[in-house]
Amino acid sequence: MTDTALVIGGTRFIGRHAVEDLIENDYRVTTLTRGNREDPFADDDRVSHVDGDRTNDRDLEAAKLSADPDVVIDCVAYHPADVEAATDLFADVDAYVYVSSGAAYGAEHVPKREGETPLEECTSEQATDDSDATYGNRKAAGDRGVFAAAEDGVNAMAVRPCIVYGPHDHTERLDYWIDRVLTCDRVVVPGDGQNLWHRAYVEDVARALRVVAERGDPGAAYNVGDRRALTLEETLETIAAVADTTCTVVPASADALAAGGLEPSDFTLYREYPHLLDTCALADLGWESTPVEEAMARSVADHRESDRDGSEWDPGREAEERVLGVKDTI
Repeated sequence: MTDTALVIGGTRFIGRHAVEDLIENDYRVTTLTRGNREDPFADDDRVSHVDGDRTNDRDLEAAKLSADPDVVIDCVAYHPADVEAATDLFADVDAYVYVSSGAAYGAEHVPKREGETPLEECTSEQATDDSDATYGNRKAAGDRGVFAAAEDGVNAMAVRPCIVYGPHDHTERLDYWIDRVLTCDRVVVPGDGQNLWHRAYVEDVARALRVVAERGDPGAAYNVGDRRALTLEETLETIAAVADTTCTVVPASADALAAGGLEPSDFTLYREYPHLLDTCALADLGWESTPVEEAMARSVADHRESDRDGSEWDPGREAEERVLGVKDTI
């Protein structure tokens, strides 16, 4: 008998890749989305679709009746109430997997480990907020909802990705750096280039969601990220290598950046303190990550085929040129 899966949110980025991974592994898949975006699976007879809002209990129930899922992958639970409603409704499924985040961690440990590194607290006000400032708090509260459901007998688990990148990445954070490498001979990076913000290739995240559904322990959380984490400078060098081009990475201190009216935080994927997740628990389930060179090559190829350029993250090339001018005089 073919296993069935319901993916709550399955047309944009992580959810889209989760659907692709599931159907490649012989699942019959149903997606639940509001229908606000083009459905990449509209012509795929292996994927059914239900229009609905996951925050509407009737829509969620309709999706359950339509899919009759063995597995539920919840990609768009942004508030703890979403997790509570889902773990209640899907209490009888074989596996409920909540997409949490590395942002749920509330302490700057290196690396961050499941069950050891404290999670963010979440007040009642934060639990219903929609701002970026409370994202980690809300994800942590969702994790605690998963743990509570598991104590009540629900086969619920959480997967915590760090920054996710790869094909169809609507955030365009990595696209900014790819565009810089492809179009500029010299690329300014903040600091000494050694800052580290752990990232996870999206196909690996999708595979992790399925592996956890199939083999994970109820009430457990699993970090997911590249098994080899790259510094920002290494990231640009890897982009250049797989793109068969060259560029000079120019590290710039805060003082040098000030010449262009810039600060380190003006650059996407910059983080002053290293963010690194321990992925051993997931690896123990048999999960493996894609080699970073291969993951980056696929990401660059997708960037070239898309119209994404990461311009919303652009601190301004003219400002960078002023920084480069200062660097040249030192």
